[in-house]
Amino acid sequence: MKRERRLRMTLIYPAWRKLEGQTEFHLPPHGPVVFAATVPPEVELKFIDENLQSIDFSEPCDLVGISVMLTCQLPRAFEISLRYREAGIPVIVGGIAAMLHSGEVAEHADSVFLGEAEDRFAGVLEDLAAGRLKKTYDYMNHPPDTARIGIARREILDRGLYNYRGVQMLDLVHASRGCRFDCYPCCSRFLGGKTFRPRPIRRVIEEMESIRNNRLFLVDNSLAQDRGWLIELFTAMAPLKKKWVSHPILDDDRILELAAKAGAWYVYQAVIDTSDMIRNRIRRLKDHGIAVEGTILLGADDHDEDYIKRMVDFLLEMQLDMAEFTILTPFPHSPCRARMAAEGRLLDNGWSDYTADRVVFRPRRMTPSKLQEMYHYAWDTFYADSGYQIKMGDLFRKVIRREMEDGTYSRYNPRRQRRFPGTKPPA
Repeated sequence: MKRERRLRMTLIYPAWRKLEGQTEFHLPPHGPVVFAATVPPEVELKFIDENLQSIDFSEPCDLVGISVMLTCQLPRAFEISLRYREAGIPVIVGGIAAMLHSGEVAEHADSVFLGEAEDRFAGVLEDLAAGRLKKTYDYMNHPPDTARIGIARREILDRGLYNYRGVQMLDLVHASRGCRFDCYPCCSRFLGGKTFRPRPIRRVIEEMESIRNNRLFLVDNSLAQDRGWLIELFTAMAPLKKKWVSHPILDDDRILELAAKAGAWYVYQAVIDTSDMIRNRIRRLKDHGIAVEGTILLGADDHDEDYIKRMVDFLLEMQLDMAEFTILTPFPHSPCRARMAAEGRLLDNGWSDYTADRVVFRPRRMTPSKLQEMYHYAWDTFYADSGYQIKMGDLFRKVIRREMEDGTYSRYNPRRQRRFPGTKPPA
């Protein structure tokens, strides 16, 4: 009896331009590997990260999936889709940017998948096999049970590509979905819902244990949504001895103590002003041995040239380990865009400029060109004495020392770990 051929699917993560002023490095993409866990095992799945790999458009496949996280990836996603569709190969597009721009994406694809894919993508493949692929699969308002979230399929990645000067980059993992906050520039509540939806902690720990890399990035929208859950999560993480990065952690003595014991390496802390509240939050993180990378959004309505200069002075005074400056960007479905559209302040920029380092609106207290100038001023001034690469190296030296102290430094691929000055492997 003739064996039926397996369906061949190519999953592509389109290239995008990185932040101007930031040293270019590449983390393993999270969305594609989480999605890959929903693809039935009988499907022959190939993944291409176009930021690091080339697409061979002549390679045969039965279905192309394009995973778009960022708005600025869309123009390239549309070009890729056109090439395959012209060759008669169906294309389905999903991911965060597909949800934010669903109408436009539908014009450039055979099908659009909106929402979370757990327990749903097999049905898409059945429709494809039956010749009835739908134009839209919309599950935006029907999130799956988080207990159904499987372990991300990181084996589809070419791991050797994700390092910076020989240092293995962090693996991304998430412990929850949804966000109960409604921040002015953010689309999270539209994308993941307004309800905090934690994964079962035993499943999170199981996934973390499966990751050979000792360094993780918890990409949850916020680790400040449920104190009791955080206590349970950090307590369960501590025995793993992983070292991890995250978005803001709840500013609470017990939580910060448990986070440090669980391996918190550094936190992306939003620095929204120069208040005592922010000052104390930074100091408390540092007091618990947790480094701080400030994330600073430039261009809010109360920002002018003098405000930004004072902000940079404040960051230097606080001796932040790192700082990442971005320009306020009015992404679709954010409160920010709704207000700016109503006020007629949106500029006619293409999506390629929505990289958070270009001014795409009219600031209230500056001209667009002045805000662009102050963006460069912030980067140049903060890193004037020691550049981005040196500060990043300092962060990695710190984590290597901690790994050496607890005996985990050589646990993951030691021959690929770069040894920074002042460190040496344990005897």
